[in-house]
Amino acid sequence: MESIIILIFVIGYLSITLEHPLKLDKTVPALIMAALIWAVLAAGFHAGWFDVIDTHDNAFNFLTGGEEAEHGFENALLHHLGKTAEILIFLIGAMTIVEIIDLHRGFEILKGAVRTKSKRKLLWIIGILAFILSAIIDNLTATIVLVTLLRKLIVKREERLWYAAMVVIAANAGGAWSPIGDVTTTMLWIAKNVTALGLIEYVVVPSIVCFIVPFVIASYMPAFRGDIEVDTTEDVEAERLLSSKTMLFLGLGMIVSVPVFKTLTHLPPYIGMMLALGVVWLVSEYIHPEEDFSKERRHLYSAHKALSRIEISSILFFLGILMAVAGLESLVYGATENGDPVGTLRYLAEVLQGAIPNQDVVVILLGVLSAIIDNVPLVAASMGMYDSPTDSILWHFIAYSAGTGGSMLIIGSAAGVAAMGMERIDFIWYLKKVTWLAFLGFIAGAGVFLLITRVLFPHM
Repeated sequence: MESIIILIFVIGYLSITLEHPLKLDKTVPALIMAALIWAVLAAGFHAGWFDVIDTHDNAFNFLTGGEEAEHGFENALLHHLGKTAEILIFLIGAMTIVEIIDLHRGFEILKGAVRTKSKRKLLWIIGILAFILSAIIDNLTATIVLVTLLRKLIVKREERLWYAAMVVIAANAGGAWSPIGDVTTTMLWIAKNVTALGLIEYVVVPSIVCFIVPFVIASYMPAFRGDIEVDTTEDVEAERLLSSKTMLFLGLGMIVSVPVFKTLTHLPPYIGMMLALGVVWLVSEYIHPEEDFSKERRHLYSAHKALSRIEISSILFFLGILMAVAGLESLVYGATENGDPVGTLRYLAEVLQGAIPNQDVVVILLGVLSAIIDNVPLVAASMGMYDSPTDSILWHFIAYSAGTGGSMLIIGSAAGVAAMGMERIDFIWYLKKVTWLAFLGFIAGAGVFLLITRVLFPHM
């Protein structure tokens, strides 16, 4: 009967990866998959077909455990829902702050940083902005902001495509070393698999290498030689508001303060994000974006409008996929050599360990797979597969691989999908022109990570 649950997951997973050919929002299969997995799990558990295991490795059988087993099942479900809700609340807060900044045209400030007609210099300016911004406001948002900026700077679409593609590589590299830079690093951070300082310490250097290698090679490619017609004469001040600078620095500052808040209080990150959103919302209620600001125009810059602009479908997708993976994690599928029952994902980890004894190779393959399959469920699955301590090398390598591996295909990351949608980047064009650059960056960064952690500082 266990095969029914696995089959539901496989079909749901395929539907998610084939969202473009199917023309179906990936949120739909994610939600249906999660609901069906837990429904079959509950029905099978009460019929005595299979056992359920909680996060403390306690296995429950309804036929022998009765009411106690029932409570065990309910607590396992509530625990997984609670952990998922932590991530969702965190993401809703971060997305709302970014939308408030955008309503006040805070990101227009960035346009002033671009004052060059050299294609090569523009490449590096945009790349560095993407790398730094993605670590603060996450790689997806940084990509959207910078592709919007590129539209205002570069007239020719053919030239803009190259820059947009390189933004994807830089944004994914920048998001991999920050606990708030990518959904997967946020998941690992909230689950206490990594700490903010540990993630920076282990992953920042490989991420910089992953960013620099493709950009150095690209600098000498024909697409980035010569000058470009950059629209720097436009009156940038006219597009800004009185509140633009204040809301940009306040918003980014409050997002960055979340890891600091967690370190000082030892509270979960979503509490810090609630405080950050509250402060930004408070200031946005009283600040005057325009000279002659009237009550009638307040709604144009309000947090209520920002909330209406956030992608709730993305939030629901994460809800579906994380709860579906939690269902697989809770299903007892086999036993260890000692006879202890294990969940489906832990069993898979042991099978992989037997087939590929080198864990580093498994993690690199995870990075390659994240280019084909969404990295969120891959990381969620790996969290259920392995039981390593906080800040172990394994978690940091997973954070790097899943975060940067997605750059190898345009559909391999949220940042890539966003750029693809905004600039209509062709899948085959990206595969031919950019994939090899992203792959070289990924492998170079992985090599540096292994050099640092396995050779130079093996006891980090």
